[in-house]
Amino acid sequence: MSWKAILSILTCNVVLMSASYTMLIPFLPMYLIQELGVPADHANMWSGVVFSISFVVSAVMGPIWGKLSDKKGRKLMAIRSGAGLAIAYFLCGIVSSPFQLMLARAFQGFAAGLWPAELAIMSAYAPKQKLGFCMGVMQGALTAGGVIGPLLGGILASVFGMRISFFIAAAALGIITIITFIFIKEPPRVEKTPEQILVAQKAEQVNLLKIPMIRRLLECAVVIQMAILILQPILTIYIAELNHSMENVVMLSGIVFSLGGFAGAISSPLWGRYGQSHGFFRTMCITLAISGIVLILQSIPDTLIPFAILQFMCGLFYAGVYPSINSILVKKSPPEQRGRIFGLMFSAQQVGSTIGPLVGGLIGTFIGLKFVFIFAGALMFLTSASMYLKPPIRKINRKKFAN
Repeated sequence: MSWKAILSILTCNVVLMSASYTMLIPFLPMYLIQELGVPADHANMWSGVVFSISFVVSAVMGPIWGKLSDKKGRKLMAIRSGAGLAIAYFLCGIVSSPFQLMLARAFQGFAAGLWPAELAIMSAYAPKQKLGFCMGVMQGALTAGGVIGPLLGGILASVFGMRISFFIAAAALGIITIITFIFIKEPPRVEKTPEQILVAQKAEQVNLLKIPMIRRLLECAVVIQMAILILQPILTIYIAELNHSMENVVMLSGIVFSLGGFAGAISSPLWGRYGQSHGFFRTMCITLAISGIVLILQSIPDTLIPFAILQFMCGLFYAGVYPSINSILVKKSPPEQRGRIFGLMFSAQQVGSTIGPLVGGLIGTFIGLKFVFIFAGALMFLTSASMYLKPPIRKINRKKFAN
C-alpha cells in the first residue's frame, strides 16, 4: 500500500480515537459527581483512582501486546484494541457506581494499545526521509482529536447528559475497528537471509530495557506523562475555581481543553519537519523545557482567560515532544523490534499516567490546586535539562542485537 494512503487512513483513525478519549476523560470528575453520586469533597481522590486503574493494567499489558504485535501482526493488534475499547466505553456508560466505573476502566486498560499499534503500522510504511513528517502528522491527528473531543463532550454533556458521550465513543471505536479491518493491510515483512533470521531470533531474547538509549527515553516518557496526567483529575475543578462558578463548567472546560489540542494540531507537523532538519533530540529538549515553563506560568492567573491563553501556548510546544521521541526510537531501532519498543513506550506512558493522577489528587487536596501546575512544570523542565546534559542517544544496529 502507498504510505500516503496509509497515513491518510491512520490519521482519520487517530482523530476518531483521540476525540473519543478526550470527550470523556477530562469530565470524569464531573461524571462521578453528577451521575454516580460521589460527594464533591471525595471527587479528587475517586478521580485519581478511576484515572489510574486503567493505566496500571495497560502498563502491564503494553509490552505483552507489543511483543504479540511483532509476532502475530500489527493490524491484528489494532483490531483487538479497537474492539476492546469500544466495549469498555459502552460499559463505562452503563455503570451505576464509582466502583463499577473503576472496573470498567480496568477493562479499558486491558484493551488499550491502539495508539502504539497505529504508530507501529505507520513506521513500517513511512519512507525514511518522511519519518519525521509522518510522526508529526500522527501526533497532529492525536491533538486534533483533542480539539474535537472536549468541545463535543462538553456540548453532549450539556444537552443530553454525560452518559451519551460514552455510547458515541463506543460507536467511534467500532468504526475505527471496521476501517482497519477493511482498508489496512498488514505491513509487509522483508524476506530474510538465514543470518538475518538468526539475528532476529537473538533480538527477541534481548532485554530492551538494558539498552541505555531506550531505557533513558522510557524514563523520560514516564516523567512527561506523569507531569501531564497530574493535571487531569483537577483541571475541571480548577477551571470552575477560576470561573468563580460551577455554572456551565463542563462546557467551559471543554473549550479550554480544546485550546491545547488545537494548538498541537497546528504545530505537530511543523515540529516534525523541524526535527527532521535540526535533530529530533534537540527538538525534544526544546519543546519539553518550554512546555514546563508554560505549565509553571499557568499557576499564576486568577481568572480564566489568561489561563486559557497559556493552555494554548502549552499545546504549541508540548506537541513536539512525543513525535520527537517516537522518531528517535524508529530511527535507532531495527524494524523487527518496533512493536516491542512501541509497546514498552506505551507501558512507560501508562506508568506515568498511573502515578500522575494520584499525585495530582493528593497535591490538589492537601496543598492547593496551583501547586499541581508548579510541580508538573518543574518535572518537565528538569527532565529536559537532565536529557540535554546527559544525552542518551546511542545507535542501535543489528550487530548490537546479535552479540
